[in-house]
Amino acid sequence: MRILVTGAAGFIGFHLARRLLADGHEVTGVDGLTAYYDLSLKAARLAELTPSNRFSFVETMLEDMPALTAAFEAAKPEVVVHLAAQAGVRYSLENPRAYVDANLTGAFNVLELARAAGVGHLLFASTSSVYGESETQPFSELQRADHPLTLYAASKKAGELMSHSSAHLWGLPTTAFRFFTVYGPWGRPDMSPWKFAEAILDGRPIDVHGHGEIWRDFTFVDDLVEAMVRLIPLAPQKGAPVGPVDSLSPVAPWRVVNIGRGEPVKLTDFIAAIETALGRTAQRRMLPMQPGDVPLTFASADLLQALTGYRPTTPMAEGVKAFCDWFISYRGR
Repeated sequence: MRILVTGAAGFIGFHLARRLLADGHEVTGVDGLTAYYDLSLKAARLAELTPSNRFSFVETMLEDMPALTAAFEAAKPEVVVHLAAQAGVRYSLENPRAYVDANLTGAFNVLELARAAGVGHLLFASTSSVYGESETQPFSELQRADHPLTLYAASKKAGELMSHSSAHLWGLPTTAFRFFTVYGPWGRPDMSPWKFAEAILDGRPIDVHGHGEIWRDFTFVDDLVEAMVRLIPLAPQKGAPVGPVDSLSPVAPWRVVNIGRGEPVKLTDFIAAIETALGRTAQRRMLPMQPGDVPLTFASADLLQALTGYRPTTPMAEGVKAFCDWFISYRGR
């Protein structure tokens, strides 16, 4: 199958592209290689992919419609997995324009080109941040998610809505994923596992926001990729729900699916797992909650399991050890 993956040099895009290549697919990776974090990490990820003769890479920003059009025309994709975005909750407070450009204009361009290419399935990355401070637990795809707390979350919810209208107007089968706190090897430097591990190894204090009273539905990246791979052949069909938990639209071949483990972990317990994996104790600097942050994320994985027969299973301690082992190796290059 010919699959185009945007954000292929990013954390999740890299893992997905590598898995798709291992499964025998032809993969076109698209990435803008922005300087949001260290470009050498993105280059190292790409270096893992480029030896495959079934992988091709196009460097372009999502907002560059002519270049993006050329990439689609060359790839002739049967499936598009749109993972590229300006990520990060806190960075959206510093540089909101980047979220408008990538997550609104860029997403619109991908939608238009996927429609023009006649792809059989568009898969679109969203985030658990769209749930805001929901008091409904676990977070279900059937509940309303209309109160985002940051522009990042708002931009991803807007992308979901744009993809729904495209699915309705043009019959483009679309699945939107809501990711829950993904972690693992090759992760981003702006994410807490990297920050914690680096500070602990350097002997620096770690910042523990919310005084540690924060719970996250940590999802190991290999589990996330397994879920996405299983969803690729399951293009939504209008009027064919799988049961009462299905978020299938009544007017379009479109659904949204949580991808999370469904077992929130307290932040201090996650830190303790990193300490164990590194064999060192962290110096903890307890701080208040950050603007735009939420105390809890908690995924319902019932729809994912109903669709695919699968739900994330990697124990937190195992996933943290895999990340720390990789981090030590990468840091020692």
